[in-house]
Amino acid sequence: MAEVPAAPPPRTDRLIPAPRVFFPAAGLLVVFVAVTALAPERVGEWIGAANTTVVQDLAWWYIAIVAGFVFFSIWIAASHMGNIVLGKDGDAPAFSLGSWFAMLFAAGMGIGLVFWGVAEPLNHFAAPPPGMAADTAAERARTAMDVTFLHWGLHAWAIYVVVGLAVAYSVHRKGNPISLRWVLRPLLGDRVKGFWGDVIDVIAVLGTLFGVATSLGLGVTQIGAGLGFLGVIDQPSTLLLVFLIIAITAIAVVSVATGIDKGIKWLSNINMVAAGALVVVLLVVGPTVFILSDLVTQVGSYIQGFFRLSFNGMPFEEDGKQWLGWWTTFYWGWWMSWAPFVGIFIARISKGRTVREFIVGVLLVPTTVTFVWFSVMGGTALYQELFGGGGLVGEDGAVATSTALFQMIDSVAPSLSVVLSVVAIFLIVIFFVTSSDSGSFVVDMLASGGNPNPPVWSRVLWACLEGAVAAVLLLAGTAAGGDANPLGALQTMAILLALPFSIVMVLMCIASAKALLREERFRKRKERQWLAEQVAVELDTARR
Repeated sequence: MAEVPAAPPPRTDRLIPAPRVFFPAAGLLVVFVAVTALAPERVGEWIGAANTTVVQDLAWWYIAIVAGFVFFSIWIAASHMGNIVLGKDGDAPAFSLGSWFAMLFAAGMGIGLVFWGVAEPLNHFAAPPPGMAADTAAERARTAMDVTFLHWGLHAWAIYVVVGLAVAYSVHRKGNPISLRWVLRPLLGDRVKGFWGDVIDVIAVLGTLFGVATSLGLGVTQIGAGLGFLGVIDQPSTLLLVFLIIAITAIAVVSVATGIDKGIKWLSNINMVAAGALVVVLLVVGPTVFILSDLVTQVGSYIQGFFRLSFNGMPFEEDGKQWLGWWTTFYWGWWMSWAPFVGIFIARISKGRTVREFIVGVLLVPTTVTFVWFSVMGGTALYQELFGGGGLVGEDGAVATSTALFQMIDSVAPSLSVVLSVVAIFLIVIFFVTSSDSGSFVVDMLASGGNPNPPVWSRVLWACLEGAVAAVLLLAGTAAGGDANPLGALQTMAILLALPFSIVMVLMCIASAKALLREERFRKRKERQWLAEQVAVELDTARR
């Protein structure tokens, strides 16, 4: 099989290496920020209408394709295609197994885990999903953890496998630039060099930026709630949250300007240590035996209910579409928005790994980390509700989502409440900064035609745009839904922007399967040819 010629390296002799991607993406974002800032109420109403008429009807599509991504990943890993090296034949892995696992662990952490670690299990406990009501509190707690594990388990990381595998094969095996257009070359051929390639990269840039903006909105909401819980402020208003976005984005700008080897690297190490310390302390001071028992039990429950939960589109439930739009559809859309960012990251660190190593590692290592995290955080909160003093779920059945983490810390370790709450806020700030600067770096690479070292000024521009998008969406969400639901616009936009990229991801699966199957057929043909030659030599020797 003839080798597909490597793609030309991105031009770096121009101020903007990929203007056909950079200008459309940046222009659309600037227009969106300007319009939303000038008319937040009108945009908020439009987003609310989109949530009702579009987002809630996307559940079946997102459920089907994300389940398909899981089975696609398992099929590739279990087949002979899993032996293909993500690099040239004979390339050794770029990192040791321990270092590679550690970096996959880092990729699995983020603002979302801190924000939802306590809040999501409590929300599902207080208000079970439609059609999943339970007779006892213990059954409701188990259902709450089942649904939480579904949202943060194999499905999320199968989404990242699809993008990461396609990018790793394209970059390390075929020598293409770090750009999503090239992963579809087995399917679209040289058309990826023109208009359709530009469209793919613009979609990836917009989706990633809105996905990161969603995380930033979650982060500042929880920071504001934490400051209010500690008594530093009276009530976290939307204007205060916008100010926090501006202040922390300024820190992210400094970090992204210093590059990966300095700012991003050090901040990533700091948040790893802080997150690990917080989990260990809560595991020790909390109900340790209960947490460990629940972790083991919950893994078994997740496996037993995997198929039932994976394909639950709730067609017969009156509030099914609304619930899915707020939870499962949002998560699948959010993960797909993040997929270019996380996929490129894990692809870059996986050179020299086999396809099977890549898929198994990416699926299992971060999933294990998130399961431990939710067992400690969510498990402790549910223990307090069932066997402790309660108080995390209000008398009206409502959960204070933004302050749930701090309430749980105060109930479990009142003597350490202030210290641990400060650590949690610090952790959120660092995650905010690392999400913004890492996301800006990846977006800039995509907008620069795959340039691995884009200019500092453009990195700063994307970081500022991420903060601006998060700020105006908070304003739009508050204008449309009031202070009770400032995150609605963020979640809706994450789902909407993921829709076109979901189609790109389906094409990625087809392109990756086509390329890997073609290479596997070529390998088998060469093996048969070699075997025939060996048999011919043996027969010739025997005749003599």
